[in-house]
Amino acid sequence: MKGKAETGSGPSPAMQIDGFIEKFDPAVATLLRSARSILRKQFPTTIEQVYDNYNFLAIGFCTTERTSDCLVSLAANAKGVSLSFYYGASLPDPQGILEGSGNQNRFIRLESAETLTRPDVQALLTAAVANAKTVPPSTGAGYSMVKSVSAKQRPRRVASK
Repeated sequence: MKGKAETGSGPSPAMQIDGFIEKFDPAVATLLRSARSILRKQFPTTIEQVYDNYNFLAIGFCTTERTSDCLVSLAANAKGVSLSFYYGASLPDPQGILEGSGNQNRFIRLESAETLTRPDVQALLTAAVANAKTVPPSTGAGYSMVKSVSAKQRPRRVASK
């Protein structure tokens, strides 16, 4: 995925995203980069929507530029990275691995990027695509876009004791 051309000057989406990830402790940054790489390969035609918000850095893999068309996202904070299913409450979860109790979103904490390759997680990723209102394009290349950056953010690194 290449960054979508943006009007005006300033850093490219790719450079911005690299900067957002660099704010994290090395272990979290490495996990985030690895998980992102796996999902980009699995969903090559999706639009990577990035939100560097107060609580989390969220990287969504969406079928359109509408956030509501997000299949899954990575959510990172100082404590680690989670795989979030935008419509997770409606997904079949026979293994009971999804966490959360909201009306819509469910997530899995990633111990490592290899978590994404487990059969039970792959089944959820497949179900998320099957459940999507808009399916990912079958051809073409996806791109990255930075949707929002919060001026005020929680620390991205664990405080030293």
